[in-house]
Amino acid sequence: MNAAGTAQSGTRTAGPLWAWAGAAAGLAGVVAVQVSGGITAAYDEESAGDVSAVDQALLAQADSLLALHTALMAATVLLPVFAAGLWRRLRPAVPGDSLLPAVAAMGLVLTAVATLLGSGLNTELYFGLISPRGDLAPEFALIGAHWVGTIPWLWVGAGITGVAVAAASLRYRAVPLWLGWTSALIGGLTLVAGISPLQYTAGYTGPVWVLIAGIGFALSRPAAR
Repeated sequence: MNAAGTAQSGTRTAGPLWAWAGAAAGLAGVVAVQVSGGITAAYDEESAGDVSAVDQALLAQADSLLALHTALMAATVLLPVFAAGLWRRLRPAVPGDSLLPAVAAMGLVLTAVATLLGSGLNTELYFGLISPRGDLAPEFALIGAHWVGTIPWLWVGAGITGVAVAAASLRYRAVPLWLGWTSALIGGLTLVAGISPLQYTAGYTGPVWVLIAGIGFALSRPAAR
């Protein structure tokens, strides 16, 4: 009895930590998308299509590359923690043969891969741009400017997770109904946006769902079975 009580107490203590990790990942994602949207070297009318002009414009925005790197990497290391905790939270609340906990976790892992790749060129671009030797070829700066303006927005995996959480809530009452309906709405929008040719718009809603879900799981109790 004491051992069981200790185990349950441990679960209650650990639960909010993974959930707050999710909230922090969502916040980092929101910051990353905002910073990415501000790196406009490849899209401004004055520079778009001109390799040398993009190179100079990206140099002026070089500090944003470091901010983007930091925010994306924070999301990258926090999302798997949220994924593992979410799997543990859903597993006892749904039938044993349900795929929903695994699908929910895999969606977040997929998102973490996207944020990792989104940050992959940032430091290469930054140090190449500020090098007094001019180490960065303007053509690579053009590619990099498009990379940081697109890959960080690939949050369709969060849509997969949101829809899985919605199904677990609405079918099995595995999570609070308000979070289930919120997941159905925001997660569904993220999934549809990510599948559509407007895939980068998933970056507007995906991090917001992760932030809301992290807070929601942190403040709610596991469903009784």
